[in-house]
Amino acid sequence: MLSKKMEEALNGQINKEMYSAYLYMSMSAHSTNVGLPGFANWFMVQYNEEMEHAMKIYDYVNDQGGKIKLKAIDEPLSTFKDAMDMFQKTLKHEQFITKSINELVDLAIKEKDHATQIFLQWFVTEQIEEEGNDNDIIAKLELAGDKGNGLFMIDKEIGARVYAPPVDEKQD
Repeated sequence: MLSKKMEEALNGQINKEMYSAYLYMSMSAHSTNVGLPGFANWFMVQYNEEMEHAMKIYDYVNDQGGKIKLKAIDEPLSTFKDAMDMFQKTLKHEQFITKSINELVDLAIKEKDHATQIFLQWFVTEQIEEEGNDNDIIAKLELAGDKGNGLFMIDKEIGARVYAPPVDEKQD
């Protein structure tokens, strides 16, 4: 059973994950509008992953007998200077999410909530991957620049990213 403090914090994280999805959907729309279909695809895959993260926490709170309390989702940015600006903002946002996940782990330790601590380890690992992916794309954008052939090649490369829906572990 979740403590009220843990339940509240997990509900807050659901909101942060939903905002993340909303932000990446906005970046996808912006990418489409400026003629970067690969970036649009990459951000839409990211949107799907963030929704998956929110639902993973949602299911966990329900499975632990907690109460879901959904909060309003803030309006995300809708215009960006260029591809580099989007990925710098993406990295900064993922660093914010990493900090939030780490705070949840700290709370689980403080509350002696071993089940939640174990549950959150998946998110700790996921954030390492998220920040690594962002740093890789930023490095490519720094090398290639944000215009011309280099940008076209990066757009084509990241456009190949495919969303792989999670396997429902409950049906095993």
